[in-house]
Amino acid sequence: MNKQLLATISLASLALLATSGAYAAAVSGQGTWETTLQGRDLDGSPATYEAYYDTVLDLTWLADANYAKTSGHDLDGYMNWTAATTWAAGLDIHGITGWRLPTLEPVGSEFDYTLSNNATTDWGYAKTTTDGNDGGWRNGSGAPVSEMGHMFYVNLANKGLCTPDDSSSCDTQSGWGLTNTGPFSNVQSDFYWSALEYAPSTGDAWNFYFNYGVQRANGNDYGLFAWAVRPGDVAPVPVPGGVWLLGSALAGLGALRRRRDGGASVI
Repeated sequence: MNKQLLATISLASLALLATSGAYAAAVSGQGTWETTLQGRDLDGSPATYEAYYDTVLDLTWLADANYAKTSGHDLDGYMNWTAATTWAAGLDIHGITGWRLPTLEPVGSEFDYTLSNNATTDWGYAKTTTDGNDGGWRNGSGAPVSEMGHMFYVNLANKGLCTPDDSSSCDTQSGWGLTNTGPFSNVQSDFYWSALEYAPSTGDAWNFYFNYGVQRANGNDYGLFAWAVRPGDVAPVPVPGGVWLLGSALAGLGALRRRRDGGASVI
C-alpha cells in the first residue's frame, strides 16, 4: 500500500475497511496515560474531570473527544476544517479559553510527504512506545512532534495498521487499531483534524486517523471530528489564604448587619 493508493481511497471506504475487531476502552498498564496524564476539574465538581493535562507535551486535552456533539454545537461532531478550527478557538470551558486543535511539526528540518511506516517521514504510520521514551513522531532530539500521534502511540500505546519495519510498504500487524482510549470519553475510531494546513495544497489540512494510526492530509472541506486542546496546564489557581480570610470576614459582617436590620437586604 503506497501513498498514492492511500490518497485515492475515500474516507467512507476507509471507514468500511476499518475493522480491527477490538472494542476501545481504558486499558490499565497499556501506554503512559496513568502516569503522564493528570485529571483537571474545570466545573467545580471533584467527582469528574473535564480535561487532562499531558505532562510530557505540556498540553491539556478535553476529556470529551467529541465535545462538539456533546455540547450541542454540532449534530454529530463532523465538521469541515474551517468550522472545526473556529469552534475550538471559540471554546469557553467554565471560563477557560485559548483552545485549539492539535498540531504537528516535522520530524526533520522540513516536512517530508513521502509514506513511511515508522515515522521516519511525516506522512504515514509510527511505532508504538515500549517505555514512553519512543513511539510516535519525534525529531532528531527525540522530542514528540505530533500531538495526536503521541496520544495514539505513546499515551495510549495503540498499534498502527502497518508493521513498523522502516520501509514504505504496509504489512498489517496484529492487534492494530484503537483498543485503548485511556480516561477519555467519546474517542472516535475515525479521522480528527489538526490545526495545520497542508503546505503542498492549501485546500488540504493535516489529520490523524484514530483507527489505522495514520497521519495524513485530506481536503479541508471533508467532515472530520475535532478534539480540542490547550497549551499548558489549566489547573485552578488556589485562592491565597489572606484573601479567603478577608472574604470570610466580610461575609460575616454582612450576615451580622442583616440580622440587625431584621433580615432586610441592604442596598
